[in-house]
Amino acid sequence: MLKHFTRLQWMSFFRSATFKTEIWFKILMALGALYFILVFLGMGVGAYFIIEDSDLGDPLRVINRFLIYYYAFDLVFRYMLQKMPVTNIKPLLYLPINKSKVVNFSLGKTVISFFNIAHAFFFIPFSIVLLVEGYPPLQVIGWHLAVMALFYCNNFINVMVNNQNVVFYGLAALFILAGASQYYQWFDITTYTQPIFDFFYDMPWTAIIPWLILVGLYYGAFAYFKKHMYLDGGLAKKQTEAKTENLEWLDRFGNLGTFLKNDIKLIKRNKRSRSAVIAGAFFIFYGLLFFTGALEVYDGPFWKIFAGIFVTGGFLFSFGQYVPSWDSSYYPLMMSQNIKYREYLSSKWYLVIIATIISTFLATFYIYFGWEAYAAVLVGGIYNIGINSYLVLWGGAYVKTPIELTSNKKAFGDKQAFNAKTLLLTLPKLALPILIYAIGHFLINPTAGYIFVAVFGLLGFAFKEKVFTMIEGIYKKEKYKTLQAYKQK
Repeated sequence: MLKHFTRLQWMSFFRSATFKTEIWFKILMALGALYFILVFLGMGVGAYFIIEDSDLGDPLRVINRFLIYYYAFDLVFRYMLQKMPVTNIKPLLYLPINKSKVVNFSLGKTVISFFNIAHAFFFIPFSIVLLVEGYPPLQVIGWHLAVMALFYCNNFINVMVNNQNVVFYGLAALFILAGASQYYQWFDITTYTQPIFDFFYDMPWTAIIPWLILVGLYYGAFAYFKKHMYLDGGLAKKQTEAKTENLEWLDRFGNLGTFLKNDIKLIKRNKRSRSAVIAGAFFIFYGLLFFTGALEVYDGPFWKIFAGIFVTGGFLFSFGQYVPSWDSSYYPLMMSQNIKYREYLSSKWYLVIIATIISTFLATFYIYFGWEAYAAVLVGGIYNIGINSYLVLWGGAYVKTPIELTSNKKAFGDKQAFNAKTLLLTLPKLALPILIYAIGHFLINPTAGYIFVAVFGLLGFAFKEKVFTMIEGIYKKEKYKTLQAYKQK
């Protein structure tokens, strides 16, 4: 049966209407995965010696102290990026296939996910270094097995709470509060969590406890999915009561206002679109990694521009990247109406611009870290408005990924509005401003680099009409391919 399921997945991949697009994404994702593997390997080998040279104490105990934050970040990262099991559940329910085998295969796919395997590239080298440095082998192995089991526990926790926003955001807020409390020395949660991880090392037989918890979580996830595998139950689309929202103040903008009203309602009423907004808001704080010196490897002028683009462009990348996929459920109906592409694209553009301006304003607090930090944020916002806002619309014409806004069961499909594919699409948008900054930085001075980036952003407005004409032509050319892709289940 495993061979049969694997064959179905393989055929689905090659027969997809977006196969040509997907194959390039797969190649880019493979390169991205290779990069992160090398980074994890380097950190795994070097972490022990870096901590030792810093005179922070026993490297193993230091790692144990901050492991709670590692697991918290891993859980948040999984929630935002990890895809849930995709097996085309509905067609299989008509066939004489045991439901238990379908669920086991779906959950088994998450076990071999990169989100689980990646951690091994850090902890295996780190454990080997511990053995080389003379740590007791039995204790190191016990600690290592316990730590890896907890990552798989995170995997199944994410699978089960993936549709429970209240639970996830509650936990995220709790760990953010804990991190802030420790930073300002109000309360140190690691005082209570470090002994747990030390316990796995001091008494290696206790490594069996996380594995027992893992088995329990697996069977919990198995029972939950099997219980909800019904066309009129867990796989049915959620019906909600419609609420009337006039937003009459937008009527003054004609057809453009109508599209803007639809987008605002879409964001307010659907989980996926709200998740994109929340993900964009989180990126406002992304610059703290670069401007506070928290990570020395990112302490450089080019990284400041990189951070400025992300800080102000969170919504642009998380929401704008999926135009027109947000409208995939009624895109065929729209295309049958007398709707001008220019007005449709303009509404999306204005929505992205407004969100970028708000993000830039909210990021004003970066001036606390110096004028260069704020300059990077400000010119990043200008560049996002003048250049990247066009690029996300342009790229959206080729991203033919339908989005089921009314579906509320993430576990049975790709329900993430913010995933690895979205991140990969941002790479060309980040390389160009860094290159522009480098020209000014090396030819004149850092200030000239910031001015160059800002000028390129402002020039984007001068060519707005020509750029929109070109983008409109691309959307018209891709129209029927997009319609065909949205019809596929």
